[in-house]
Amino acid sequence: MGERSFAEDVKQLGYGDGQILHGEGILAITKALLQSGVSYVGGYPGAPISHLLDVMADANESLLRPMGIYFELSGSEAAAAALLGASINYPMRGAVTWKSVVGTNVASDALSHVASAGVRGGSLIVIGEDYGEGASILQERTHSAALKSSIPLLDPRNSLTSFARFVEEGFGLSEACNEPVFFSIRIRACHMRGTLRCKDNVRPAISMRSPVAQPSFSLERINLPPFTYTMEAKKFTERLPAAQRYIVEHRLNEHIPGSESRLGLIMQGGLWNTVARSLNVLGLGDVHGRTPVPMLILNALHPLVPEELIAFLRGKSHVFVVEEGMPNYIERELKALAHEARLDVEIHGKELLSPHGEYVPALVVGGLRKFFTLAPPSITTVTAIEDRYAALTAHQEKARGYLPQPIDKRPPSFCTGCPERPLFSAMKILRGQDPAIGDTHVAADIGCTTFSTQAPFNVGNSVLGYGMGLASAGAVAPNFGKRVISVMGDGGFWHNGLTNGVAGAVYNKQDSVLVIVDNKYTSATGQHHNPSTGTNARHEPTGMTIPQALRGVGVKWIKTIDSYDIGGTIRTLREALTTRVPGLKVIIASGECMLEQQRRVKPLARKELAAGRTVVTPQFGVDPDVCTGDHSCMRLNGCPSLTLRESPDPLREDPIAHVDASCVGCGVCGEVAHAAVLCPSFYEVKAIANPGWWTRFIGRLRRRVIASLAPA
Repeated sequence: MGERSFAEDVKQLGYGDGQILHGEGILAITKALLQSGVSYVGGYPGAPISHLLDVMADANESLLRPMGIYFELSGSEAAAAALLGASINYPMRGAVTWKSVVGTNVASDALSHVASAGVRGGSLIVIGEDYGEGASILQERTHSAALKSSIPLLDPRNSLTSFARFVEEGFGLSEACNEPVFFSIRIRACHMRGTLRCKDNVRPAISMRSPVAQPSFSLERINLPPFTYTMEAKKFTERLPAAQRYIVEHRLNEHIPGSESRLGLIMQGGLWNTVARSLNVLGLGDVHGRTPVPMLILNALHPLVPEELIAFLRGKSHVFVVEEGMPNYIERELKALAHEARLDVEIHGKELLSPHGEYVPALVVGGLRKFFTLAPPSITTVTAIEDRYAALTAHQEKARGYLPQPIDKRPPSFCTGCPERPLFSAMKILRGQDPAIGDTHVAADIGCTTFSTQAPFNVGNSVLGYGMGLASAGAVAPNFGKRVISVMGDGGFWHNGLTNGVAGAVYNKQDSVLVIVDNKYTSATGQHHNPSTGTNARHEPTGMTIPQALRGVGVKWIKTIDSYDIGGTIRTLREALTTRVPGLKVIIASGECMLEQQRRVKPLARKELAAGRTVVTPQFGVDPDVCTGDHSCMRLNGCPSLTLRESPDPLREDPIAHVDASCVGCGVCGEVAHAAVLCPSFYEVKAIANPGWWTRFIGRLRRRVIASLAPA
C-alpha cells in the first residue's frame, strides 16, 4: 500500500501518556482505538478512511502484533462486519471501518445479524461519511442504516481531541447497550490536521497473545426463531433505553446556553465547526465559537433523547435545525416532539438550507441569514446581518465579470500511463471500425474502470455496484442482439465479482464477454493490496491468481493480454465477440498500476544515478512539422500528458498536439495512433543519464550520419 509513507504516523501510534500527536483526524481515531484496548481491527479501504487501514498495516509488525492485536484488510465490507461476530460471545473490543453508505450497504446483512444478537465486547464501526462530497458513487445517509438496525450513531465535533474522546465513549456506549456503534466522520474532518494529547495504549485482555481458553455458547445469541423475537424486543425495551441513559449520563450531547433565550440552533456534531464559523462571519459569534444564540450539539444522533430535546425547545420561539442529508430525521423528530409536548415553537430546517449536498460554509451562512431574518436576535439588526452577508458575497459578482462563460467541467480520467486507458481506447476503436460487433452494451463497474464512462471513451451503459458489472448484464445478455461486454477491475473481482458475477454467469450459462482489468492493486482506494497483488496487507504471500479462480468456478475460455498492446486487445475482443464457443468468455487485461510502478521505479532510478550507473528514461513527443492538428489521438486516448500547442505552420489555424513533461513513456499515445491508422507524428525519445563509452560513441556516430544526410 504505497500511496505514501506512514513511518512517522506509526511512530506516533506508540506515544504514551502526555505525549502530543500531530496529524490528521483519522490518525487520532486510530490512536484512540489502541488506547481503548481493541483486540482486533479490520475493514475495507476507501476514501476517507483508507489511511486508518494503511497506518495499521504499517504498524502491524512493530506495534499491533507485539500487543496481540489482530489486523486484517478484509475481503469486503461484509467480511469486515462479520469480524464483529467475535464480540457477540466474548468480551473483546473490536473496530471495523469502511467508506460511507456504499460500504454499509455491502455490510448490511452481517451488521443486521450482529445488531440483532447484540454484543458483549465494545464494537465500533468507523464510517467515512461522504454526503455530497463526491468521493462515493452514492449519496445516502448512514443515519438510515442506524435507524434500520437500531445501531447507535455518533457524529462528533470536529477536532482530534473530540475524535479520540468519542472513540472511547463509543466503546463504552456499545458495552452499555450491547449494540455495535457507528462512528461517523466526514472526508474533510478525516484529513483536518491538529494535535492530540495521548494516553497510554491498552493491551487487550483477550488477544493473540492471551487467547480465549473455552468457547462460549448461548442459544439466546443465535439468530434463529424464537430467539430473534426476543432479540428484537430487547432492542427497544433494553438496549436503546440503555443507550439513551449512557448518552445523558456521559453528556455526549452538548447544550451551550446563550443570552438569546428565544432562539436556538440544533446541529449534528460534525457540523458545529461550520455553524460556528458562519455565526462569526455574520457577527453573531467569535472565532472560538462563543455565541449568544443557545446551541444543542448532537454528537449522538441515534438514539435521540426526547427529554433532552424537549428541554432545549422549551421556552423558545424559533429553532433552526442544521442537519446535513436527507431524509431529515432530526428535524422530523423535533417537530413531532414539539407537537406532542404542545410547545409553541417554530422549527425551521431544510426550507432555509438545501435538501441535498454537502453543507459547505457558503450554504450554511445563507441558511443562518434567512433564519435570523425570520427571527432577529436582540443583539443586532437584520440590516446589520444583511450588510455583512452582502460584503461577504460581493466578490462573487466581480468574479463573474471576469468569466464571460462558465468554466468547462473537467471529467474524471485515468492517470497518465494508466494501463486501463489503452483497453478502453481499443474498445472505442473497435466500436468505430466494426460497429456490427463492437458497438454493444457495456456493463461498467465501480473503481478506476468507471472513468471509461466519461469522455473521450464513453464506454459503459450502467454502473450498479462494486464487482457487479457482470451480474448487472445478466438480463441484458440474453435479450440483446449481439454479445454484451462487462468490465471490472481486479479489486471488484475479488470483492464481489467472482461469486456474484462469474459464478452466477457460469451457473446460468450466460453467453457474454467479461474483461477483467488486472493491475495488481485495488488502485481506486490508494493502491491497496488484494489477492492479485501476491501479498496481503501484512505482506504475507498469498499465491492467489485470477486465472486459477476463474478455472475453479468453471470458466473455459480465458485469454490474458497485455493492456498496452492495443492492436492485440482489439483482436482478442473481436475474437471473444465472434467466437462460436458458448458461455462466458473472459479477457484478463494485465498491466501494473502506473502510480505504483512509478513509486517503485523512480527511487531505484535515483539510486542508480547516485551510483553512476546508466539510467534510460523514455518519453514520447509529437513532431510539430508532421502533426496536422486532427486531435484524433486525444479523442481516442485522452491522456493528461497530451495537450495543445500553437502550430509552427502559419498556414494551419488549428493547434497541434503536444506531449508535456508529465509523460511516463507508456507509449499509448503512439500505439493508439497507429492502431487507429491515424498519423505518424508520434516519436519516442530516450533520455540517457550516465551513458557508457559505447552509448556515447553510438550517439556521436548517429549525429554525424544524420548531419551528412541533411540538406545543406
